[in-house]
Amino acid sequence: MFEREVLTKLKLWSESSYRKPLILRGARQVGKTTVVNEFSKAFDNYLYLNLEHPEANKLFDSSLPLSTLMDMFYVYCNKSKKGGRTLLFIDEIQNSPKAVARLRYFYEELPEVFVIAAGSLLESLIDVHISFPVGRVEYMALRPCSFSEFLGAIAETALRDLVKKAELPEAFHDRTIALFNIYTLIGGMPEVVRNYASDGDIISLNRVYETLLDGYRDDVEKYAKGGVQSDVIRYILTEGWAFAGQSITLGSFAGSPYKAREVGEAFRTLTKALLLELAYPTVSASIPLISDLKRSPKLLWLDTGLVNYAAGLQKEIFGASDITDAWRGMIAEQVVGQELLTLSDKVSQRRNYWVRGKAGSSAEVDFVYLYDSMIIPVEVKSGHNAKLRSIHSFMDEAPHDWAVRVWNGTYSVDEVKTTKGKSFHLINVPFYYVGSLDAVMSKHIKSAIN
Repeated sequence: MFEREVLTKLKLWSESSYRKPLILRGARQVGKTTVVNEFSKAFDNYLYLNLEHPEANKLFDSSLPLSTLMDMFYVYCNKSKKGGRTLLFIDEIQNSPKAVARLRYFYEELPEVFVIAAGSLLESLIDVHISFPVGRVEYMALRPCSFSEFLGAIAETALRDLVKKAELPEAFHDRTIALFNIYTLIGGMPEVVRNYASDGDIISLNRVYETLLDGYRDDVEKYAKGGVQSDVIRYILTEGWAFAGQSITLGSFAGSPYKAREVGEAFRTLTKALLLELAYPTVSASIPLISDLKRSPKLLWLDTGLVNYAAGLQKEIFGASDITDAWRGMIAEQVVGQELLTLSDKVSQRRNYWVRGKAGSSAEVDFVYLYDSMIIPVEVKSGHNAKLRSIHSFMDEAPHDWAVRVWNGTYSVDEVKTTKGKSFHLINVPFYYVGSLDAVMSKHIKSAIN
């Protein structure tokens, strides 16, 4: 297994004095089980329960005291108890509402046991009468591999370390952009990254994409409540990939006969399954960052490689030297949105873009990024600074003087004036630095203070 950055966060969780049972959230096949199995190597005792197995599931039906139930877990796993630390991993926990309810008692009665639970469809499948143990558990999101993790998987660890610190010499720019283009093409699903790292064969990855997509479609009955909702979800999982990175309307989405209410409900279900996100705009250039749910959202899928395969874009992306020129720039927005999400492990993390609130205005910035109580505009675009009219409109309203342009070019900073005369700093960030924006901004803010 190649190194996933979440392992560092799991280690910090295990060392915290305020540790609670952890619910690891993520879409199917993003590597939750693999990550926890790797993390378990740091423990003396490791108990793995997959609640898709009836025998493991039934253990939670008993009313045994928790300490006795722990002994039963050792029996089930056919393991002898050793001294030292114990990690209990409850996989596919959505199959047992009673297991979810019992998580609070680990926190209260057995705080010495390290408990991780994982499930792909928790909000959709848990019985409505079973509430999550609020205040007794904590959450962490696991997503497809970031570009940084991709570099580690293909043994480009020196480049990875420089990219993470935003200290890559310009001499390595072309090489790193070429690798980012490959990442944009194949995406970050762990099995895809592992296979590519092993043999470098892009064509053979299609089998993996097809298997993943078939699995998501087969899960429709689990996602949905049946009837029309199943049909709408199935339709979105078939046709919706071609709308990645685009603003959409819910009614008659993708030429379908379905109503806005039906499509909205289906999208909310798929969002809970962490397969996609509807990113809504904000009309404000200053905090708080509030989504305007009355406006059209932008559709962002969990993985760019799946988008390219399902939407038939692979050939176009493969031949592009600048991904902003491919597919009207939509795949560039998809992958930037995907990298922005890696900046946080919060399950609740959301992405937004900006539109000007003034009636009749068409100004729109691709994304906004919250940093140090500032809403930073992030535009994905090549070309001269004068063409970044939407960023100019945003900066005229912003109470700060920082903006980001993501492009194929090298890292630089320009001093720019809006058409109204306001001066601001435009940080030109190569695609491979999007996942390092915190490091980029930190350097500039510290430099400005000093």
